[in-house]
Amino acid sequence: MRDDWLRADRLPHIYCAGCGNGTIMNCVLEAVDQLGWNMDETVFVSGIGCSSRAPGYIRTDSLHTTHGRALAFATGVKMANPSLHVLVFTGDGDLSAIGGNHFIHACRRNIDLTVVCMNNYIYGMTGGQGSPTTPIGKTSTTTPYGAAEMPFDLAELAVAAGANYVARWTSYHVTELTKAVVAGIQTPGFSFIEVRCQCPTSYGRRNKYRQPGDFITYLRESAVLKDRWDRSSAGEELPSEKFLIGEFVRRSRPAMGVPDEA
Repeated sequence: MRDDWLRADRLPHIYCAGCGNGTIMNCVLEAVDQLGWNMDETVFVSGIGCSSRAPGYIRTDSLHTTHGRALAFATGVKMANPSLHVLVFTGDGDLSAIGGNHFIHACRRNIDLTVVCMNNYIYGMTGGQGSPTTPIGKTSTTTPYGAAEMPFDLAELAVAAGANYVARWTSYHVTELTKAVVAGIQTPGFSFIEVRCQCPTSYGRRNKYRQPGDFITYLRESAVLKDRWDRSSAGEELPSEKFLIGEFVRRSRPAMGVPDEA
């Protein structure tokens, strides 16, 4: 059972009431449990931020690294011992701001890692600043009049940079998210799963989603299945308030750090 993966002595957790990170961590542990991973052969790596506290609650070896450097540390672990299962928890600020260069080149190198990005549109832990994924017009402590810069599309960035597996879901789509983590793990090379999730405290209360249920409703109603959109859009541009979910790519580019038996 996935509960066996949790460090009971570290509970209760530090996450705010209604935070989506616990749901995402639960889906990831369900995925690795389905695959029969051995805890002694598994390493979780993270950087800095709310998302990056997740490995501290898991009963495996883990690295809680410096801000934006999770992929660099994870690369070192995987290249030193390719037989290890290496999974990275990261956030939108940790991954795409200070860690952006590591992200691009980890995709390019196609390192055999699975990366789960908890994208809550903001720096939730360090003061509620806007991040590279804050939507246009949304407020934060650094964008009090609304974000004016175009946000990154992390999934499309990973596809363009060369990742072998890329998917995006939300904290509402728990069954699909779990299946995506399984698929990412089973795909040799760099796998990236973006999860858009609720942050009622730092993002929600500034943007009319103070209640977790309101935020989850927004995620559900804004998400558009990629396959359905590709079939029906006839080349139209996706409305700005919507975003695509689903599998973006699954391919077999040559990968680094893949065990001989893979």
